[in-house]
Amino acid sequence: MVGEGVLLTCLESPEIEHVLIVNRKPSGRSHPKLEEQIVPDFFAFKAPIGYDACFFCAGVSSVGMKEPEYRRITHDLTLSFAKALANPGMVFTYVSGAGTNPNGRAMWARVKGDTENDLMKLPFRAVYNFRPGFMRPWPGQKNVLRLYKYIGWLFYVMPSSVLTMQQVGLAMIHTISNNYPKNILEIKDIRALALQES
Repeated sequence: MVGEGVLLTCLESPEIEHVLIVNRKPSGRSHPKLEEQIVPDFFAFKAPIGYDACFFCAGVSSVGMKEPEYRRITHDLTLSFAKALANPGMVFTYVSGAGTNPNGRAMWARVKGDTENDLMKLPFRAVYNFRPGFMRPWPGQKNVLRLYKYIGWLFYVMPSSVLTMQQVGLAMIHTISNNYPKNILEIKDIRALALQES
């Protein structure tokens, strides 16, 4: 859901010249700015050259998963992908989640916290860890969690806890040209960065 929302924002933005999406299967999307690389196994990802940023939006729910399996997908896969890309000219943005905490009680929060910390050790120009809460999808967005059909009312009663996908995407775009002073961006930081001009 987040990946599709960020992609739509990038395709609409005049600040973005070219987008490469890395997928396990074809997306079915077509756009003059868009190129697609199919990689069935993300652990075997070979990095392309010439890109200014990576917006890493892949992830799974921890529901029903044991920690070793969740850690392999969330931490190990993300780090493997990032290490293939790591260079001092690139910005890497990782979608973590509100409540992430390497010392937290929840398994998913610890794993994501470890992932954030390990990403920040890699030799990128900058690493930003986004911790959004609820996100309002683009109108007509295809990949929306079923849960959102039942919690849409939260967008109206808890506006300070909600971001739009456009805000998340714009904030990611603005990490490329703005040296935001924080590596971990909570909801209010994402909202503020989305409003900054590049």
